[in-house]
Amino acid sequence: MQCSVHVTTRSAAPSELDDIIDGLDARAGVVLASGVEYPGRYTRWDLGFIDPPLVLEGRGFGLELRALNERGRVPLAAFTDALSATEGIHTEPVAGTELPALRITVAPQRDEILPEEQRTRRRSSFTVLRAMLSALPKDAHPHLGFYGAFGYDLVRQIEALDAPESGLDGQRDMLVYLPDSILAVDRQRADAYRVDFDFTYAGASTVGVERTPTAAPFVPPASSARASRDHAPGEYAALVQDAKASFARGDLFEVVPGQAFREPIRTSPARVFRNLKQANPAPYGALMNFGRNEFLVTASPEMFVRVDGRRVETAPISGTIARGSDAIADADQILELLNSDKDRHELTMCTDVDRNDKSRICEPGSVRIIGRRQIELYSKVIHTVDHVEGQLRSGFDGLDAIASHMWAVTVTGAPKIWAMRFIDEHERSPRTWYAGALGAILADGTVNTGLTIRAAMIRDGIAEVRAGGTLLIDSDPAAEERETEMKSQALLDAITADAPQTAPEATETVAAGAGHRILFFDHEDSFVQMLAGYMRETGAEVFTVRVPRGGLAADTIRAQIRACDPTLVVMSPGPGNPQDFNDARILAEVDAAGLPVFGVCLGQQAMGEYFGASLGQLDYPLHGQERDAVVVAEGFLDALPQRFVTGRYHSLYIDPATLPDALYVVASDDDGIPMAIQHRTKPWFAVQFHPESLMSLRDRTGNRIIDAVLQQLGTPNNA
Repeated sequence: MQCSVHVTTRSAAPSELDDIIDGLDARAGVVLASGVEYPGRYTRWDLGFIDPPLVLEGRGFGLELRALNERGRVPLAAFTDALSATEGIHTEPVAGTELPALRITVAPQRDEILPEEQRTRRRSSFTVLRAMLSALPKDAHPHLGFYGAFGYDLVRQIEALDAPESGLDGQRDMLVYLPDSILAVDRQRADAYRVDFDFTYAGASTVGVERTPTAAPFVPPASSARASRDHAPGEYAALVQDAKASFARGDLFEVVPGQAFREPIRTSPARVFRNLKQANPAPYGALMNFGRNEFLVTASPEMFVRVDGRRVETAPISGTIARGSDAIADADQILELLNSDKDRHELTMCTDVDRNDKSRICEPGSVRIIGRRQIELYSKVIHTVDHVEGQLRSGFDGLDAIASHMWAVTVTGAPKIWAMRFIDEHERSPRTWYAGALGAILADGTVNTGLTIRAAMIRDGIAEVRAGGTLLIDSDPAAEERETEMKSQALLDAITADAPQTAPEATETVAAGAGHRILFFDHEDSFVQMLAGYMRETGAEVFTVRVPRGGLAADTIRAQIRACDPTLVVMSPGPGNPQDFNDARILAEVDAAGLPVFGVCLGQQAMGEYFGASLGQLDYPLHGQERDAVVVAEGFLDALPQRFVTGRYHSLYIDPATLPDALYVVASDDDGIPMAIQHRTKPWFAVQFHPESLMSLRDRTGNRIIDAVLQQLGTPNNA
């Protein structure tokens, strides 16, 4: 007999989510948040509730179903009857409690020989959850169902894995709430609605029954609590060496052991969640208050299992590299990641195991890869991601999909069971929620779960952040240890963001261009405003004068010099050659005025011709292409690396064989073509490449070159 559910939907303000988040510091409930969009995989949304009427929690084959307030009595009665009718499930009321509670014991089948195809149907905590789902109507509302987390040790109910010798007293490996009021926020449309559920069963109803708070306060740690980790620096690298011996024997193909970092919470779980949500948005962000001073805060980038109708999908992540300092550096990192054989092998093995997990429960031929090595960017790291789907076979459901994939190969390894045994033998502390799943198991059969990684597991005021590396035979031990530290950093930053810090002493800095007035001669170029903008960033004033084809008259040039009274003249890039703009006339007037000059591209060619050099023409023009420049002599580029990347747009160049004694080459390319020149006695400088191009953005190379020129000139007398 099913419980009937009456649904009320009403509009709400998105700001109500803030009230829920703040409330979760002291009351039971859940917020799920997706802060990123990747077409076909993730959209932006938030969902939350507080003060749920009922919780199912447990460890191993023993669970407890409890009403958390008066509204929990009705659904608990329906679930009790459903469980009592389920084979292999024993229930008994918990005596002496003000609100009703039910103790549940599952008769295990771990040692029975059953067809492998039925492994996901071995009696387990999922049998309990499946029976409870059967007591809810499938068509009441898409949000009706259970929300919470599934711990790593649940796999021991399905697979032949012994429980670890050490564990945490009272640590649960499954906790899900049944909410009766849910706020849903559509962040794309900036609107929200609230769904309220009333339950009726066996003549009893929650209609008119007041919703009351479920007290579960956060208690901060002792003031003496300090940060710690379960591996000293260098010890995780030693673990990588142990794994290599297993690879060499063929026991393992890959394995993903982790190390834990612990940090006391000096703010609150809600504050940590807000920090993380802002600094590291992810598709599976969560804040959960489990009671008993235990909280879970996540910014997980990885889908675990998602089921919609008969479609089951996953998105394994393997392959990681640090974010660059900007978009250009990101592009370099992405290229390095995609060209990494190790990272490709990691993801290949993960996806092969994932496809095998689906094949146990999916229609033959339906399992396919719909996205291969796709790039996802997060605050600290870049990942490569595959996207895999299949169609559930008749007789299987979303809980089978979860059980078949326990746990993701991206956090265990392959072969999966042997990898999990290696983890049991080598990790130094229990995983608890880490590497399990979090999300929603809904009455209509929908499953939406994320992998519990990038997670702060908060117990008694101490947050534990665990991160692992995917180890292969060719893993570099030190690099793998650095990767675990990098993966954990966003969480650790969010935890300590509001901790009291000593403010650094203020230092006064003077911009390189302060007091400078720059007269910019523009050769009808397409990049002039970017270059002028770089110069304005230094604090300089910039006055741009367009030079038409044929050039400017001498008196016009002198008038512009008088009007601007520049401390520097810039000869811009441009099409054609310097003679098209009669640049010799401009430079003669500037030289007569005793002014410093900086030339760029065509401007360098003009400077070379002015002092007597000849121009050559490249066999093949370099337009929009990256090339290295190499510093070959002391000069205005001394502050730059000896080799740096530049952006080239030119066909003409100064023939180095014709360079007069007055000029010398400061930098060249690998073919010997001058990339930067300098006058031996005058403050005249030039570069053949484009400092303002996006190709010169790495390490702020373009800005640093502009700074270097201005620093050669010093501070103007009027500054």
